Amino acid sequence: MPKNAWLGAVVAGLAATTLTAVAPASAQPIALDDRTTVAGTVPSWATPQSRTGDAPDQSVRQIQVALSLRDPASAHALATGLASPNNAERGSFLTSRQFVDRFAPAESTVASVRDWLTGQGVSVEGVSGNRFMVKAHAPTSVLEKTFGTQLATYRDKVAGRVSTLVAPVAPISVPARLKASITAVLGLDDSEKSLRPQHTIPHATTQAQTCARWWGEQNNRDVPQKYPAGAQSNSLCGYTGPSVRAMYGLNAGQSGTGTTIGIVGAYDSTTLAADVNRAAVDTKTPGLAAGQYSKVLPEGGFADEKECDAGGWKFEQTLDVQAAHTIAPAAQLRYYAGKSCIGGLYEAFNKAVEDNVVDVISASWGNADGERRMPPATRDLFNQMALQASIQGQSIMVSSGDAGNNSGAVGTPTASFPATSPYVTAVGGTTVGLGQDNKPKVLTGWENSGNTLSGQHWVPQSDADGPFSGGAGGGPSALYDAPEWQQGVVPASIAGGRRAIPDVSALADSYTGLLIGFTDASGRYGLSSSGGTSLAAPLMAGLAADAQQARGGAQRGGLLTPALYALRSDTSALVDVVPQKAGVWTPVMHALPGAKVPGAEGSYLVDFDARPQNLASGRGWDPVTGVGTPARDFVRALAR
Repeated sequence: MPKNAWLGAVVAGLAATTLTAVAPASAQPIALDDRTTVAGTVPSWATPQSRTGDAPDQSVRQIQVALSLRDPASAHALATGLASPNNAERGSFLTSRQFVDRFAPAESTVASVRDWLTGQGVSVEGVSGNRFMVKAHAPTSVLEKTFGTQLATYRDKVAGRVSTLVAPVAPISVPARLKASITAVLGLDDSEKSLRPQHTIPHATTQAQTCARWWGEQNNRDVPQKYPAGAQSNSLCGYTGPSVRAMYGLNAGQSGTGTTIGIVGAYDSTTLAADVNRAAVDTKTPGLAAGQYSKVLPEGGFADEKECDAGGWKFEQTLDVQAAHTIAPAAQLRYYAGKSCIGGLYEAFNKAVEDNVVDVISASWGNADGERRMPPATRDLFNQMALQASIQGQSIMVSSGDAGNNSGAVGTPTASFPATSPYVTAVGGTTVGLGQDNKPKVLTGWENSGNTLSGQHWVPQSDADGPFSGGAGGGPSALYDAPEWQQGVVPASIAGGRRAIPDVSALADSYTGLLIGFTDASGRYGLSSSGGTSLAAPLMAGLAADAQQARGGAQRGGLLTPALYALRSDTSALVDVVPQKAGVWTPVMHALPGAKVPGAEGSYLVDFDARPQNLASGRGWDPVTGVGTPARDFVRALAR
């Protein structure tokens, strides 16, 4: 593939925003002589077969009208130069003002779009600081007239559950004079309902009676020993801070001093600071200092809390903050809250980028049903935001997913977005069994297989994707070509010249997870071993902050993937993860999005990294752990 071919593909996606309109019979009539359609604005799930009716005319919808970059080709070229380890431009990042002046939509463009929307009866609420999005709202009937389409309801599965979703029946259209300005309209469809936090759901306290504090401390010998001595253990109780820091060779001085970590999610746990400080005693980590944690909440409060499972998002927020704080206990922490899971996450992510206050951004969420779930124009908007972050020097860590290749939920293997974006570091997962001395007894890729005890035999569990019971997302993108830094590294037999994920990995298996303290909706506080690539992403964010501290605190890392791939042969920086025959006994199976497991208490054995789908770790780059997992000198090496 020609050098930087991946840039051309992404530029084409951002720049090719309109086509000549031909109205289908199902759409409302539009004037073809002065309007043009915006390509990629109908999600793949909005099919005639799944349509159930029309969206209510008077229901009010919040929208974000996305505007295009000026000179996207130059922006992509600059981002590449800033990230390349051998480029003279590396590290010469722009301020947010410099980025806006050079690449953001012109103020005259924003004014034209605002005037047009207002003239159509759409209420404009404001414009984002980087001029990427115009926030507005209007009844469905007004939006249909404004964008020359019809909104309908559809039945489809989201993360395995049947839901009713709204989407346009045909591509939206805009005045021809705005052809080059409007790239997408978020909120006209419900695709963002598929965005889910990527963590293990906290479960019964039964496990606390049998769990091991370190690998092998407890091992139920009343059940068949599938693995030899030292390779089978009870599920771990959850690692404390010192153990996880030892896992990555961190010393007391590596604390993220002088850096700020941003966390993007939905909703807000009002007990977060108290939970972190309460858990600090049990997890042997520092509490939060005065003013160390701050949050940016949406105007007007939150919405759709029941529909979006706000409690799950609040636990995600708590997990992310505690994980990042464990690795970088002196870093400032700033949480950006989305108004809901429907239209709020992209807005919160954009706020973290436009503010340009945080050095590293952790996004522990992704499409529960693969990268094609979002309309192409919406994915292009995320890439545009991530591009700005790269040019400003902000590093983005994204969870690769917890459903392996997603075949259980989707039916066929598919990677998850936004992990496949070329402008993020996709973080996969590992299973790590530390001994009492905090040295690894087990280190392998996180791809779990479940077994149920029947008599004196372990019987593999079976559902849509066999015994799979949770594991890191991975595999080739169907949308993006391989970036330069993956060419010659990712085997063609796996990716076929496409962007492949993950890039790197960190602790993710909840059976060997991090001990997290959380107060639920009923006011009950509890500690549980938690995991998922939702844990791996903020752990990597903390390590990136430690590396920035090692550069002096002010020099950001930007897009880290080129540097990570350059370290792949440095065994002091990265461990090349390979399968290891080992497993844990547990009285309860851990629930994860995209993986079906028994819900009742029983006697279960979880096999590690035994290829339950088509993913497993292996020599060199692999679709579970990427180029590997951080070793003892990772921070020092990344800081170079």
